Amino acid sequence: MKPLLFAAAFLLVPAAAQAQVAAATVPNSFDQPAARTQQPVPAIPAAAPAPAMSTTPANARSEEVLREIIAGGQAGTLPYALMTDDLAGKVRAQEGAVLPLLRGFGAIQALDFVGAQEGADLFAVTFATAATQWIIGFDESGKVAALLFRPAE
Repeated sequence: MKPLLFAAAFLLVPAAAQAQVAAATVPNSFDQPAARTQQPVPAIPAAAPAPAMSTTPANARSEEVLREIIAGGQAGTLPYALMTDDLAGKVRAQEGAVLPLLRGFGAIQALDFVGAQEGADLFAVTFATAATQWIIGFDESGKVAALLFRPAE
């Protein structure tokens, strides 16, 4: 949204202001090439490899809580008491779009643990009409602090 507003604001700049910008000159490097200096190309550091996925859940309650959240969403009432205040606020802001989506997925056909990484658990959830991936993570008090879903790859 912000880039569109910026672009719209740019288009509304008076012609006189645009003319002032257009009146600037740019050095012609074809007539007088700038002195070139050889500078070494900095080495790009190698990306650290992603931590390996664990085959055991980061939280033993992940599957149970994920099933409860999905069931609540499909019933039209997300269980906000399971979530941190911060996450609950973010989910509430998107509830109007998320609840119809969850209902449209249909019944859960399969819910499989894929792996754990950096304290969060990844699940493959297959619904009647959609295959998805879910990430769920908990804070120190046992509340859901991270919850994401997306179409399966």
